[in-house]
Amino acid sequence: MSALLAGVALPAAAADLAPSKIAPATLSKLKALQASAQYKVAAAKLDADWDRTIQDVVTLTEIEAPPFKEETRGKAYMEMLKAHGLTDVQMDKVGNVYGFRKGAGGGPLLVITGHLDTVFPAGTNVKVKHDGDKLSAPGIADDTASLAMLLAFARAMDAAKIKTKSDIIFMGDVGEEGQGDLRGMRYLFSDSPLANQIKYFISFEPGLDRVTNGGVGSKRYLATFKGPGGHSLGAFGIVNPSYALGNFLVEFGKTKVPTTARTVFNVGVIKGGTSVNSIPFAMSAEIDMRSDGKAELKEVEDRYLSILPEAVAKENADRSTKSGPIVLENKLIGDRPVGQTDPQSTIVQTAGASMLAGGVPPKFTFGSTDANIPMSLGKEAITLGSGFNGARGHSLDEYLVVNRETLKYMKINLATVLALAGAEVR
Repeated sequence: MSALLAGVALPAAAADLAPSKIAPATLSKLKALQASAQYKVAAAKLDADWDRTIQDVVTLTEIEAPPFKEETRGKAYMEMLKAHGLTDVQMDKVGNVYGFRKGAGGGPLLVITGHLDTVFPAGTNVKVKHDGDKLSAPGIADDTASLAMLLAFARAMDAAKIKTKSDIIFMGDVGEEGQGDLRGMRYLFSDSPLANQIKYFISFEPGLDRVTNGGVGSKRYLATFKGPGGHSLGAFGIVNPSYALGNFLVEFGKTKVPTTARTVFNVGVIKGGTSVNSIPFAMSAEIDMRSDGKAELKEVEDRYLSILPEAVAKENADRSTKSGPIVLENKLIGDRPVGQTDPQSTIVQTAGASMLAGGVPPKFTFGSTDANIPMSLGKEAITLGSGFNGARGHSLDEYLVVNRETLKYMKINLATVLALAGAEVR
């Protein structure tokens, strides 16, 4: 989920995340890599393949990938990975698809990924529209463009005959958006055969100079207040789920968020009722709570959980329960862990140095992305901006700016990948 498009990545205080400086040795290494002849061949291949990369974006965008139904796009992406010479291409138990670019050995396993899923339901028109330097279609930027970028990386590395010590896994993962709740990453880092082998992890999202090494945690709930229901005239005076929900909304809205970490909450969806002249049988609300801090997120969650029974008890006390009381069903529908990768870690230092070597001052941020899962487990994980820029994310008129300035950031990202994989460039 893109920081730029979805507004979920929150700038961190410089003292919290940004390294005080990039280690000189790391910066020198990245400058040397970007100055090497083989890297320049790879960079030139990215330039030469620009039109092909954009066509890959269009091809993948026009294969719908609604929540929990990413399989069709996943199978298409598998064929693309095979066509690019990757080995052991496969789809895992939850739908992540990936292939290996084998290294010479002696280097740690690196995963680079973009997410297959979009937020749009099945049947959404995903035909790409061309308008000058803009390509418009649901999901085109978030995160389809990143999938095409990974294919461009494979072509560039092969064109330059670049060998790496590490195996690199090229992946398209599932369940990043919304109620997918990072299910692809949960499987990858828990039950997958790869779980304990991965040393470095990079997910790519729309954006330019971001290095996201802090994971915004979130808790999402569906709270449903149920009652006996009845005719608005004939049953007047009995308990009403609407009022119980109202009790909750009023009190939850008074919540004071902690100031020690960026913390927010929202009631985004309210549903219920059957007609204007019926006391509803049920009313529900979907609640979202987020924070940079684990303790701070728990503080808001604990208040939420304490308000619910109080709201029920108040309505049961205020009106008649002769036909039955208000009862509550509270379901956890989203749980993204808080995480952070040390600013002095190899992966953060490498990404920052690659940007500096490429003439771009890096911006270190918090965000809610696939990297939350490995970050929370202490893995070296980050999310990088793919260089593809756009706007109107998660809307039907989402668009991507097709600008060769993107290539500058793609080249920087490629250098990061090569450095982490122990590329032997000349």
